[in-house]
Amino acid sequence: MDPTNNAETGEIENPEPFYMLIPKEASCKKEQEKLSGVVKNVHRKLRRKYREVGDFDKIWREHCEDEQTLSEYALAMKNLADNHWAKNSEGEGRIEWCRSVCQEYFLDGGIKRMLEKDEKSARLAVGLTAAALSAQPYSTIPSSISHLGKMRLLDVGSCFNPFLKFDEFLTVGIDIVPAVELQQPLQLAGDAVEAFLSHLHNPIDTLPAQLFHVVVFSLLLSYFPSPYQRWICCKKAHELLELHGLLLIITPDSSHQNRHALMMRSWRVAVESLGFKRYKYVKFSHMHLIAFRKVSLATSTDLVSRNYPEMLYIPQDFHSNEEEDYADVPVQARSEFEEDQLAWGFTELPDTPYDSDSGESQSSSVPGFHELEDPILLQS
Repeated sequence: MDPTNNAETGEIENPEPFYMLIPKEASCKKEQEKLSGVVKNVHRKLRRKYREVGDFDKIWREHCEDEQTLSEYALAMKNLADNHWAKNSEGEGRIEWCRSVCQEYFLDGGIKRMLEKDEKSARLAVGLTAAALSAQPYSTIPSSISHLGKMRLLDVGSCFNPFLKFDEFLTVGIDIVPAVELQQPLQLAGDAVEAFLSHLHNPIDTLPAQLFHVVVFSLLLSYFPSPYQRWICCKKAHELLELHGLLLIITPDSSHQNRHALMMRSWRVAVESLGFKRYKYVKFSHMHLIAFRKVSLATSTDLVSRNYPEMLYIPQDFHSNEEEDYADVPVQARSEFEEDQLAWGFTELPDTPYDSDSGESQSSSVPGFHELEDPILLQS
């Protein structure tokens, strides 16, 4: 039987069954939202507890004992990074970025260029002439780096130690940097250091200072509900790195590049105050990626002149519990019809800038053609 329209309701009587196939992209997006929800909920619970209790050590200890939550979080984060962020953003792999920065810096002359730049800046600061600058030698690269075998890399907060697949790295993956105590630097030759690292197994309670060429914080710092804990992480990274080593920080952010530019500037000031200098920065679709190089042997802990720990903030630090709860409420998506209506509405906007205070077009004081046709304007 052919369906007929109901004149009163506008609905079709006796409709045939209608099936709509969900596109692969829609299914993928749904899975991504589900995984993001797992990650965000863990972060929200930690921030909520931190606001209510204030004892970070107690909160973190309880969190680390919740094996089910930790396992769900690790699986969700790995799935997001491997199957959604990387695939949706071609050429934006965070692990590949870390690898390319390390290769450029350690193997392709990047460290030499940076040392020459530092040397020139230092000499110009004391007033040396250009001729004197060219006559003096640049600082030498430390032998541990100039005779580099494998790059010793510490991956902090690593869910699955993704750097193991690269031959140029000798990788150690640990879960939580605040729980790791530091020892005196190892007085060993390169082969002995590599042997020491290759025999490390989790849980790792202690690590020698100045041991690594690279420390990676991939999606780690925003995990912590306290700016001070982020600061402690960066401070320990400085202590674990050799002079001129690299700290690579990756933090999630799906907004456009300039949305959190002030936050990124604040992070730079805070991290550089410890004895780092920024080497590279790039914004991917879903994250910020920053490389810092260690430029001083001593780790600065100046907390008097400025409150540097508080500068490692994230926007969620300023949310109340009510705002966090509101973030869970899904926003109703516009239908296709509503999208068309909205687009049509924009086509009705004036072509020239409009002055809302005067009610006139800013390009001219003479009424336009459409204004003269308006019956209300004609009456006046």
